[in-house]
Amino acid sequence: MADAENTIIMETSKGTVTIDLRPDLAPGHCARIKELAREGFYDGIIFHRVIDGFMAQVGCPDGTGMGGSDKPNLQAEFNAEPHVRGICSMARTNQPHSANSQFFICFDDARFLDNQYTVWGQVSAGMDVIDQLQKGEPPRNPDSIVSMKVAADS
Repeated sequence: MADAENTIIMETSKGTVTIDLRPDLAPGHCARIKELAREGFYDGIIFHRVIDGFMAQVGCPDGTGMGGSDKPNLQAEFNAEPHVRGICSMARTNQPHSANSQFFICFDDARFLDNQYTVWGQVSAGMDVIDQLQKGEPPRNPDSIVSMKVAADS
């Protein structure tokens, strides 16, 4: 692990996923992900939208896709990093500066999202775990994040 302060360890109901943060691309978003992880915000939250061949979305505290943290929304940090398999990017409404706590992990290329959503990380281990998540919008028996931590803290 190159940089424990910029590595997220996400324990899911299907197994462990390691995410390398990209503060070079999205410093504000990486800081928010770490802040929420350190507060335990993501622990127990379900993957509420999992679309085969597209992405798995998580981070809504009420599991509906409509909620977020009590922190202010983030200013967009759109970047040219391509939305390809394993990319972690922030979900938002149709307003550019509405990302808060929800994010998604791409199963496959989703290049039509490039420069419109903020890429903040990349799965470096455990994409096989993401592939196993229960599919659906919402899934009938959704998987969840058991715990999400900054590697430097463990």
